[in-house]
Amino acid sequence: MSESQLPVPALPGRRGARRRDRRGRGLRGPLVPPTLPAWRTRADKFDDTVLRCVRRLEKRWPKELSGVEFAVEEVPPSDPAPWEHRTVALGRYFPADPPAGLTHRVVVYRRPVLARSEDAEETELLVRIVLVEQVAGMLGRAPEDIDPEYPGD
Repeated sequence: MSESQLPVPALPGRRGARRRDRRGRGLRGPLVPPTLPAWRTRADKFDDTVLRCVRRLEKRWPKELSGVEFAVEEVPPSDPAPWEHRTVALGRYFPADPPAGLTHRVVVYRRPVLARSEDAEETELLVRIVLVEQVAGMLGRAPEDIDPEYPGD
C-alpha cells in the first residue's frame, strides 16, 4: 500500500476518516491539456486515419459513394460470415436494405487492424487496403480500379 492509500485515523469529534483532498474537489484541471499530443486517444487517431482514407476515396468516386455510410467498430461480431472461416475480419461491407431504411455500410474493425500493424504508417496502409477492397466489392470492380495506387498482395 502506498502512503496515499493508508487509512487515516478518525479525529475526535469527526465522523469517519479525513479525505486526502480536503475540499473534495478532486483534480483541479485536466491531466493532459488539449495542446499536447496525448490528448487524443488511440481510438481517435484511428478514426482520423479512417476518415483520411474515406475522403481520398470519396474524391475519386463522389457519385458512387454519396450514400455510403462508413463506420469503425472495435471488433467484428462473434458470428463470422460463411466465407470468414478461421479468419478475423478487418472490415465488412453491409448491403443496403431499403425496406429497413438502411444504406450501404462499410465497417472497419479497429482492434484487428491495430493488432496487425506496427506503426501509424502501417495502420494507414492497412486501413486503406481494407476500405479499397470493401468498396471494390460493393461496386463490383477490381481494387486497382478503385485506387490506382492499391498495393495489392
